Amino acid sequence: MSDPIEDYALIGDGETAALVSRSGSIDWLCVPRFDSPACFAALLGAPEHGRWRLAPGEPVRAVRRRYRDATLVLETDFETDGGAVTVVDCMPLRAGPPVLIRQVIGRRGSVAMRMELVIRLDYGSVVPWVRRSARGLRAVAGPDALALTTDIPLRGEGLTTVADFTVAAGERRALTLAWHPSHLPAPDPIEAEAAVRETEAWWRQWAGRCTYEGPDRDAVLRSLITLKAMIYEPTGGIVAAPTTSLPEALGGVRNWDYRLCWVRDATFALYALVLGGYLDEARAWRQWLIRALAGTPEQIQIVYGLAGERRLTELELPWLPGYEGSAPVRIGNAAHAQFQLDVWGEMLDSAHAAERAGLEADPEGWRVITKLMEHLESVWTEPDDGIWEVRGPRRHFTHSKVMAWVAADRMVKMSDAMNGALPTDRWRVLRAAIHADVCRHGFDPARNAFVQSYGARELDASLLMIPLVGFLPAEDPRVRGTVAAIERELLVDGLVQRYPTDSGVDGLPPGEGVFLACSFWLVDNLVLLGRREDARRLYERLLALRNDVGLLAEQYDPRARRLLGNFPQALSHIALVNSACNLSQAVRPAEHRAGA
Repeated sequence: MSDPIEDYALIGDGETAALVSRSGSIDWLCVPRFDSPACFAALLGAPEHGRWRLAPGEPVRAVRRRYRDATLVLETDFETDGGAVTVVDCMPLRAGPPVLIRQVIGRRGSVAMRMELVIRLDYGSVVPWVRRSARGLRAVAGPDALALTTDIPLRGEGLTTVADFTVAAGERRALTLAWHPSHLPAPDPIEAEAAVRETEAWWRQWAGRCTYEGPDRDAVLRSLITLKAMIYEPTGGIVAAPTTSLPEALGGVRNWDYRLCWVRDATFALYALVLGGYLDEARAWRQWLIRALAGTPEQIQIVYGLAGERRLTELELPWLPGYEGSAPVRIGNAAHAQFQLDVWGEMLDSAHAAERAGLEADPEGWRVITKLMEHLESVWTEPDDGIWEVRGPRRHFTHSKVMAWVAADRMVKMSDAMNGALPTDRWRVLRAAIHADVCRHGFDPARNAFVQSYGARELDASLLMIPLVGFLPAEDPRVRGTVAAIERELLVDGLVQRYPTDSGVDGLPPGEGVFLACSFWLVDNLVLLGRREDARRLYERLLALRNDVGLLAEQYDPRARRLLGNFPQALSHIALVNSACNLSQAVRPAEHRAGA
């Protein structure tokens, strides 16, 4: 039985990520080669599909855990009748293959420990060939190999590697697990103690660059550290989450692969990084966007691989039962082939935001966005698949049209600033035409609210973006009416649903949790409306939903009081940072972006 999603903590090294449970089990390790990741994953099913458990082999009285201050080094304290130990987990920053370190430190008395390693590669489908080595063992299957290094005696039990040992106060024992291509020799063992120290020092140095000094700084810094862990260091791409198929409804089919980079997150991520003081990461993210979007405008996608890959074919893995029976388990994402107008707005908005943040201009980027803008002129009137990537029919989604307006608006502003020979007047006409179209067809006077799509009656939380991107000011009666309608109809226990999933608009069975990023967008709207006390209460409620080490998933189930969806979710943490800035700093993203 898998642990609750909120029982996991993230460790990573800028290329690889793992999830560590409070129970001492590492149930997900992914080397990000999209075509053939090396994974062993109990999160997607039962332990026979892979895990690495390290915990006391006797009854545990108490478990406490934390990240070492301003780092991604995790400590878990276990107390038993016989004593207490601390398990330290981290992935050191490195130039070679990924390595996962587990240390056991004796704190008090003597504790009997048990290690169980179940290696299953290629998404739990392959049992590797395991053999002993001079310093542990080596497991090989196809292109992937894992090397476990330790001085702890190991033995095999069935298809599991186990070890039983005792740790007394003051003693330290270590195990390291390294992935490498199977056709190459195993990497040289690393000295665990030194690697942990160096990793801790690196994270503290990185965290020391944080310039945010407002309220809730610890929460903001933890979110920025989490975001840094989800930046694929070789390319600068920001992965939406390090997991796949963690469900939006337990036992349901809303299970998607989020180990990819969404263009939609562009401007949100840029503001979070810039306002946190991380211009290098913001610059790398912008460059990733430019490279990913290169090509003809007709080929633009909403989502790409970590290096900008375009072929993200969606597959189902029938041998995995799914987290708590939530099937199918999917890899790849069919949404990559969808047509979504909001991508144009996000790209142009992020380019404008980067310029205003002081990032140096990129001539290649300007050529890309000019071509994108020219293409948008001919396609903005078409229906699309919408921000939520519905699997139902295309519609004229209001948010999509608003973001098409954002593209035209930002292009006008940037071209005005350049004073170049550009068709700015034509883009002004386009901007006005889109604005009038949205106000005419996307607003329902009878409801005094903007609606999800033209001619519909359903609401949609994406409409909260209208004042945040400057389409209309927050004090406009139509914006106030929309916010009031969302508060009446889309709140569940005070938190925001994306839209009514029982409407059939997305072509999927009804039911999911509340979407945490949308609740942060409501915080931002309340700030713009001058309802700061309401905004602060909602923000504090959202902070309270983080797990014990400060992490958020994509969604939350207010009834079961559980986190749902892929975990941790970059957009949730990005939204947390931006809302904190909106509540506290002189430069507030909602005002800065809306007043662009």
